[in-house]
Parts: sequence; C-alpha cells; structure tokens
Amino acid sequence: MPGQETFPHASARTQRFTRGGPRSLQLDLTGTRLLFVRSGAGDDPVGSLWVLDTASGEETLVADPRALIGDGDEDLSDEERSRRERSREAAAGVVGYATDESGGVVAFALSSRLWLADLRGPEPVVRELPAQRPVVDPRPDPTGRWVAYAAAGALHVVDIDGTDHRTLVAPDRPTVHWGVAEFVAAEEMGRYRGFWWAPDGSALLVARVDDAPVQRWHVADPAHPERPSAELAYPAAGTHNADVTVRLVPVDGSPGHEVAWDRAARPYLVAVHWSGAGALLHVMSRDQRDSDVLEVEPATGATRVRHSEHDDVWLDVVDGVPALLPDGRLVTTVERDLARRLVVDGTAVTGPEVQVSHVVSVGADGVVVAGSDDPVESHLWLVEPDLTVRRLTEAGGFHTGLLSGGSLAVTSRWLDTPGTTVAVRRENAQKVRLRSYAEEPPLRAEVRMLAVGEHDLRVGLLLPRDHVPGTRLPVLLDPYGGPHHQEVIAVHDMWLEPQWWADQGFAVVVADGRGTGSRGSEWDRCVRDVISDVVLEDQVTALTEVAALEPDLDTSRVAIRGWSFGGYLAALAVLRRPDVFHAAVAGAPVTDWALYDTFYTERYLGLPAEAPEAYERTSLLRDAHRLERPLLLVHGLADDNVVAAHTLRLSSALLAAGRPHDVLPLSGVTHMTSQPVVAENLLLLQLDWIRRALARVRLV
Repeated sequence: MPGQETFPHASARTQRFTRGGPRSLQLDLTGTRLLFVRSGAGDDPVGSLWVLDTASGEETLVADPRALIGDGDEDLSDEERSRRERSREAAAGVVGYATDESGGVVAFALSSRLWLADLRGPEPVVRELPAQRPVVDPRPDPTGRWVAYAAAGALHVVDIDGTDHRTLVAPDRPTVHWGVAEFVAAEEMGRYRGFWWAPDGSALLVARVDDAPVQRWHVADPAHPERPSAELAYPAAGTHNADVTVRLVPVDGSPGHEVAWDRAARPYLVAVHWSGAGALLHVMSRDQRDSDVLEVEPATGATRVRHSEHDDVWLDVVDGVPALLPDGRLVTTVERDLARRLVVDGTAVTGPEVQVSHVVSVGADGVVVAGSDDPVESHLWLVEPDLTVRRLTEAGGFHTGLLSGGSLAVTSRWLDTPGTTVAVRRENAQKVRLRSYAEEPPLRAEVRMLAVGEHDLRVGLLLPRDHVPGTRLPVLLDPYGGPHHQEVIAVHDMWLEPQWWADQGFAVVVADGRGTGSRGSEWDRCVRDVISDVVLEDQVTALTEVAALEPDLDTSRVAIRGWSFGGYLAALAVLRRPDVFHAAVAGAPVTDWALYDTFYTERYLGLPAEAPEAYERTSLLRDAHRLERPLLLVHGLADDNVVAAHTLRLSSALLAAGRPHDVLPLSGVTHMTSQPVVAENLLLLQLDWIRRALARVRLV
C-alpha cells in the first residue's frame, strides 16, 4: 500500500525490533528487586534504568538519561566507543551498570560522567559524583561504600557520598592503561572489564595493560581528509599482544603487590573471580592448548595452581568460569563424552546430553548454567549445592535468565512468536512479566527447520509467503558459518530478515555447518587448520540436500551473502565453487587471516610462522585470479575489527588479475553498521545488485 513502511526501514528504525524491550537484567541477593534497562519506545535508542519489585510487579523508573543530561548527544570518549564496539552495543543512554552485593547501590556512566543510584530508601535517589572524565566502567565495591572507575589510563575511587576521591594507580607512560580490558580480551574472550573488588571493599585486583609491544595501525576516514587518522593498537596474528599484568591495590593507599604467575608460559589473562571463598585468575598459553586456574593469596600476591587443563587442539573460553561456590568448591567445565559438561571439584555433574554454553551464576542457590540438549534451543539448568541437577526452562524455546534469592527471571524467545518476553517467578508467588515497548514486526517468518546430510547439519529454509508450488525460485544462501556462532536457532525474530529476502522472490537457505557450536568438541575442532575447506563444503552440502527436498529451488541461480566471517564465506564460495555459486555479496570479509587478531585466528590456524600453509590455504588473495562470477565487496571504512585493508587488498588482487568486481565503501561505518540509514539502504542495494547479478548469469 502507498505510504506503508517497508521492512528494511522498520527494521533499521527499531534496531531489528529490539528497542523498547527490557535488557541487562540483574537480581539482588534477596530476589526481591530486579534491575533492568529499557528505552521508552520501539524506536527509542536511549535506555533508562528501571527496577521491578518481584513480589508486587511494580516497575519504578530509576534513572532517565534525558532528565539527567538533556536531549543532546552524549559526550562519549574514544575508550567508551571502543568498549561499545567490542561488545556490539548500539544503544545510547544507560547501556550498562554495576551494583554492590546487596543491589542497593548502582553505578553507571552517562555521557562520560559518573552517576550513582541509591535504591536503599523508599524512593530511588540519583546523583552525579565528582570524577575525572571520561569515566569508563564504574563499579561499586561489594559493601556499597566506594565506586571505582577507569579514566585517562588510571583507576580511581570515590566515596559514594562524593568525598575522598583518589587515584589508586596511574600510568607511567602513554601506552599503559589501568583497569580496562585489552583488545583481544574484549573482542574475543568476552572479558570486558579490567578490575575486580575484594569482597570487603578493601582492595582491588587491577589489570595493567601496556600496548607498547603491539603494532600500530591507522584507520583513516577518506571522506574527511581534514580529520587525523585514528591510531589503533591491533595485535594481528603472529605479532605481539599487549603486556597484561595484575596488581592487588589497597584502597587505603598502602603498598600493593603484583600478582605473580608464569606469564611467559601463560600470557593470556582470560578471567578473574573474587568472592568470599577466594580469588582466582584464569590464564592461558598463547597456543590456547594449556590453561591454569590460579588461587591468589591477597596478602602477598602469590599464586598456586588450583586446576590445569590441556587440549591437543584448543581450549574454549567459557563465560562464567572458573568460579568458587561459597564453600570453596571450584566450578569449571570439561570437554568429555563429546559434550561440554559442568564440573564441580573434579566431578562432572551435567550429563553428556547437555552442551553447556556458559555459566550464568555461582552462589548460595547453586550453579545456574545455560546450554542445550537440542542445537537450535537454549535452556537453563540449576545445579543444586548437593549437585543434583534440575531443568528450569521448558522445551521448544530459546531461554536465558537469572536465579537469585529464590527468584527466577527468564528471558524467552520462541520460533512461532515474535518478540522477547521476560518473566519473573518467586517461590509461592504469581509470575510477573516485564513490560516491553518493542514494536511488532510488519511480517511473520515462516521457516522450515531441517537436519540434512551425513553431519546432520541444521538448516532453515524460507520461501516467499505467497509462493505457488511449482514456481522455480532463485536461491540465496545467507550464512554466518563461522566457528562458535549459530544462526539456525528457534527464535522467530532471527528469521525476519531472511523472510524479507524470501518475499522478494528467493528461496533462502541458512545453514550452520561444522564448528558453529552446541554440538560438542569434535564438531567444533574439525575446522582446525582447514577452516575454509570445511565451512564451504558444509554450505554446498546444505544447498544440495535442501534442493533435493524442495524441487522449486533453482540451483542454476544461486547467490550467497554474508557479513564478517559470513562475508569471507561468501567470497570463498564464488572463488572456489563457481560451479555452485553464481554471485556473492561479501560484507566486511576477512580476506587474509594474517591480518586478523591473534586470539581468534591462532586458535584455528596456529601461528603464521609455524603453520604458513594453513594461512595460505585459507587466504582469499591467492584465489583472486579464479573469480568468474559477480562479486560485491562491502566494507565500513571505520571498521577497527576487520579493517578495510582486507577488502582493499582483495580488490587489488582482483584488479591485478583482471577480474571485474564491485566495491561499496561505507564512509564512517564500523563493523556493526549500526546507523539506521546504512542498515536500511544496504539491504536495498544488496537486493538490487543480486537481482542484476543473477539476471546476467541466467543470460549466459
């Protein structure tokens, strides 16, 4: 209808229909109070801080950014922008917060300033605290007296009443930063923080990051030559990482201690845990085949090995472990019986039928784990203190959540229902649902979930909703396909964009090949050294098997599109299998793995100096002369994750080989492509390009 909003516009405006929904949930110790962030409308990017009384269901607004700083743009530092890019955070306003142990004192950064919300009285009280700007990652101590934060390379604390501000540790040279995560920790390990409070608030464990050894890259904005380029300390595969140490820093200013471990053998600081039961460091070797869990003696900084692991291929980083139960038992995971299993003091307590994805919480209630007994679903299990295991969520959906003080908060998504629901249930009380202002999508996805081929590949197939059987359809493969990331899951809104593509006249195939997770260590590790061969083979298998099931797929007209690893896979497909794939859109592709970061790349390919053949085998540059199909390369010029050099080098190699191709540079756009106008028009441009490319192929 004339004037009706298109799906690309609606999706971009609402950030894929996520704005306005509750997020960033945290229960207090008693389970009576649930904190969360939510914006005021389905197209409102500005998150506010809210609190729910889990007994009454009453929601109370705690902090409204517009009331605190007005409607203008936030003042974000380069450090904060980088943190948000690493965590794929595209919202504004309150995007994160931290609390004391009781949940009554909440700290957050807003427009690079320090704010505190006190929930201990009858009404929330919010005030700004004096701080050195730009404030990064403020966190109250467990007792609720102090707030620590990073700023300008240093770590600072201030009393919650705004007095006694002090700098605890400061950099001795420009390349040193205290209290923040280095690039690979935030981008690849899932560790976004760099300091951890003692349970009594008397001291902190603080990471010291020295970027001096890391090579410098420069990311320029060619559309604005008057602006200086941004210098980026980027540890590409085979080059030096940042030098990371940990220091125990008392709040009272007394001398601290460096935490000692064999950093030559275990240079990666993967995780830190500090609770009433003790302090732990998780450290890992450069080749990611050996790791240690170290117990820290706070009085001296000395460590001893509590637990060690080895894997001949690689060790996975599992969020939430290692950790200690209140009685001191160590919580870890192990790859055993073709499954990742939860381990408590050496005893595997979850069965081989459950693939543990991460540990949600460890505390007096026991251990809450997220995982799956079906690759397309996600569920919660509670491991009680006596090690009995109880499932908390019902089959058929994709669930995450929290458990504390007898309250269970579950975020649920379903295959047949749009949107996300958050429900809170207390013992002997009625379930309470958080309000959501997220908009209803303008279409419904109709996906067939399939399992095909000898490897039981999970595939989603979508046809136009008005499809007439017997009408042949061009095929669009729309994968990510990379290690440890699934696309084929039982979540309706994951299929909205593929359904829009299908409604444009395509049969859309989305396949999770080997390595994509939730299927066990053998499934994941088979990509080692041969990642390009395995992922491409599985996409071909998925297409072939689905075409055998659905005769309306026209395999003489097959396009493939993807972003990031998916972009790599799309370009790989037309370069190496032009007999199967007839056109490709490669967005932000990794074209030469020697240009990508250490922790990710070396896990799958090893060090370039030790395994040059693996890097040669997986590089797209060596195959540039083979291109005979239409290829569109798309790249954000401000991308500091997969830098634009990847696309530019492939384009240069294609030009040198005399192979025609198209390049779409996105000025000022990062890896997230979060700007609404970019997200909307990029979809439309790809649609037009793919249609024209397949039309040319058909005429040949």
